[in-house]
Amino acid sequence: MIWYFVKLLILLPLVGGMAFGALWLWRKYQPGMMAGQNDRSLKVLEALPMGTFGKLAVVEFEGKKILLSVTRGRIEKIAEGDPYRAR
Repeated sequence: MIWYFVKLLILLPLVGGMAFGALWLWRKYQPGMMAGQNDRSLKVLEALPMGTFGKLAVVEFEGKKILLSVTRGRIEKIAEGDPYRAR
């Protein structure tokens, strides 16, 4: 019975640490978020959740900022702006 608790005290933190490490590595190296991809032609500048299934997103494409409405079934362009225009 004591041997069971010794194994439990050794293996439980080991398995927990492996799970934590795997989740940390997945978050750090998930696809699309790798380092060195700052030269992409499409950049998501900001995203704001709007309700349960929708969000507003500002993306930059070819030097223009575009405001998009993103829902589960569709994506619509709401507005387009010039990022170099004085505010």
